[in-house]
Amino acid sequence: MINGDVSFWYADIGGLPKRRAPLAGNTTADICIVGAGYTGLWAAYYLKRNDPSLDILVIEKEFAGFGASGRNGGWLAGEFTWNRENYLKNGDKAALLEFERALNGSVDEVINVAEREGIDADILRVDLLDVACSSGQLARLEQRIKTDQSYGTPVEAARMIDAKETAARIDIANLHGAHLSSGVARVQPAKLVQGLARVVEQMGVRIVEGTTVTKISSKNVTTNKGHVSAPIILRATEGFTAGLEGQKREILPLNSAILVTEPLDQATWDTIGWQGHELLSDASHGYCYAQRTREGRIAMGGRGVPYRFGSKTDDGGETQSETIRQLREMLTRILPQTANVKIDHAWCGVMGVPRDWCASVGLDTDTGLGWGGGYVGIGVTTSNLAGRTLADLVLNPDSALCQLPWVNHKVRKWEPEPVRWLSVHGMYHLYHAADARERASQSSKTSRLARVADWLTGH
Repeated sequence: MINGDVSFWYADIGGLPKRRAPLAGNTTADICIVGAGYTGLWAAYYLKRNDPSLDILVIEKEFAGFGASGRNGGWLAGEFTWNRENYLKNGDKAALLEFERALNGSVDEVINVAEREGIDADILRVDLLDVACSSGQLARLEQRIKTDQSYGTPVEAARMIDAKETAARIDIANLHGAHLSSGVARVQPAKLVQGLARVVEQMGVRIVEGTTVTKISSKNVTTNKGHVSAPIILRATEGFTAGLEGQKREILPLNSAILVTEPLDQATWDTIGWQGHELLSDASHGYCYAQRTREGRIAMGGRGVPYRFGSKTDDGGETQSETIRQLREMLTRILPQTANVKIDHAWCGVMGVPRDWCASVGLDTDTGLGWGGGYVGIGVTTSNLAGRTLADLVLNPDSALCQLPWVNHKVRKWEPEPVRWLSVHGMYHLYHAADARERASQSSKTSRLARVADWLTGH
């Protein structure tokens, strides 16, 4: 088994990409974007598409797609998973519904761009199954339907299905039912981000790699290779934001890990089902997510060791043996048919978490500083909306996208250490204990331990 080496997705395409040249000393640009993941590349794409005359420079510490953009679970889904109440200070329920519609529409937007630009990312339109394996999980999924509808989410957007109908799709152990939603897609993350980098570069966007940004200030970016002067600077660093001077507590880098099995034989697939290639998750507090890959593997992810002291991030994706053990146990608990299946690859990465666990995008017109991120695990789709919105904030600030309630949404910083380490680790300890208690009791009520965990971090 390979542990690390960024992710399986790069092994799937023949290995890590050859790095582009670093910044060659001091320079200028019309727009400087820090971070060559999905957010930065989407912003560059729409800015250049809407105004080809712009001189755009994208700066990346490692290589395009090194972070979450090349390590995620490959979910192209537009589910609204943040706390809607946190956005009401910037808009009403009608504005929230427009936000949700824009997010849902971003799935089609990504697919359309990939088709138009010739990006082959193994995109397959599928359904999403959030499964319940206990009475408590089922009750939460049913309440989710009611909550969504109370905010205006169309009834036809999602529905509950019973255990029998769920098992006909995927034969999961201890099924109680599932939340079924459509309009999503499976994607190979590294293929998408590498293809997008190629496209924007062909459009005339400059991408420099192997260049460490140490500080962002109004009209100036400081790197280890020189300074960049630009009237507009967009931060697209997501979980790596804490590495920038003065931004240690802005975004918490929350760890997530994934393992990928060997290709399953047809006999095993016959026992599992999964013929529809649905995206799969469960309604546990500890949370897992999975996809059936193009070549018949299972990629399953979860939190593992959730946070490293001092907001540290990894260098190459290597994850702890305990995390691999936990993910393996999770896989076989949900799909016992995989008990004898070999694990080929495991890795980890970080996702960006703001203090209120809600994504945002914005631009300060006085300083020229903009940002997008804090996706809390749903960045494949949300980053596209962020990129389009950042482009409009620069070029067309009166557009409908710029009126959505996540625009210029700001929250307080995370607490200093060791408080945030204790809070995050305490939260996940309580979540895992809550899951165990719910499985044992089969109560339809959410464990009080989970409610304490939610309160502890404001989740």
